[in-house]
Amino acid sequence: MLKDFSVSALMMGLLTAFVGFISSFAVIMQGLQAMGAAAPEIASALLAASVAMGLLAICFSAWYRMPISMAWTTPGAALLSGIGMVQGGFPAAVGAFVICGALIVLSGLVRPLGRAIRMIPAPLANAMLAGILLGLCLAPVKAVAYDAALGLPIVLTWAIVVSRWRLWAVPASLGALILVLIFGVHLAPDALAQLATAIHPDITFVAPVFTWHGFVSVAVPLFIVTMASQNIPGIAILKVHGYEPPPGLLFAGTGLFSILGAFAGSVPINMAAITAAMCASEDAHPDPRRRYWAAIIAGFGYIGMGLLAGGIIAFVSLAPPILLQAVAGLGLIGAFSNSAFAAFREPETREAAAITFLVTASGLPFAGISGAFWGLVAGGVMMALQRVLRKRMMP
Repeated sequence: MLKDFSVSALMMGLLTAFVGFISSFAVIMQGLQAMGAAAPEIASALLAASVAMGLLAICFSAWYRMPISMAWTTPGAALLSGIGMVQGGFPAAVGAFVICGALIVLSGLVRPLGRAIRMIPAPLANAMLAGILLGLCLAPVKAVAYDAALGLPIVLTWAIVVSRWRLWAVPASLGALILVLIFGVHLAPDALAQLATAIHPDITFVAPVFTWHGFVSVAVPLFIVTMASQNIPGIAILKVHGYEPPPGLLFAGTGLFSILGAFAGSVPINMAAITAAMCASEDAHPDPRRRYWAAIIAGFGYIGMGLLAGGIIAFVSLAPPILLQAVAGLGLIGAFSNSAFAAFREPETREAAAITFLVTASGLPFAGISGAFWGLVAGGVMMALQRVLRKRMMP
């Protein structure tokens, strides 16, 4: 393996870990906070998720000699923000995370379940994702309305950088948030001392509580979003670059580590999509057979960043919550636009996708079940009704 190592793979791996962590950890924080997690539990979750992502990337990439990159479920965390705290608090959310991980394992080991997930119409899955992301994507606007002097520098930094260097847009907006914190927000005199004591997070065990509400409102939508927006696209991106990984084993592995990480409060782990394209590109190495080192380096990078999660959380928590939400929302604008375009691209399914989007975006639960689940159901009923009527009208 050492003969395949290269400087280009090293640089791309470090860039992948930096972009993957910095561009999305704010979304994970928001999702866990919405579920009722306290700061130590969030730090524990980020540490557990980062270590799980790193270990999976290192082991799978080294074993298969492919650039198999891992990530946490960023769209899933956005879903958690929209759902809010479930009955039973954070332990019930952790129970839902465990169930979601078990469903991911089953999707890898039981082929009919994996096929069933792939049979969910793509326009409806994308419409549900767009509806989930809408609320967070509005946060930058709310931040400017809250305090233009604090919100505008973050938004303008993102707008300028994304126009030229897309991958660096969210890290740049996070840098703007740090400057706003230093120069625009009054910090307590002992703020730096608090950062020093919190920089190394501890694993906090959370005993899961399994509830029907958590299963239907959190576990099932989280499973669908994770599979449809992360795991399946992640496999597709590797295939586009000429790699043929075994999906079943990869899904089962991510599901198993998701279960283990859930006991430390972590959201599910899955195949990466965007960062997978980075590690599998020519920038990692001209020879496709040597690009797997980029994913291995990224794995070590994730572990290193996870070990600093406590300090990162303590620092950004000094800001008004709306500013952190703004950074998270800016990081999801690309995902929102892509999912919305895919949802409404086909005229035949546009009405069904619109219903899914609107019901999901409403964020209103029915019978104690989240709007994301009902959005998918409502869109599916509309699509089935349209197909039946069109068949009857055919000569």
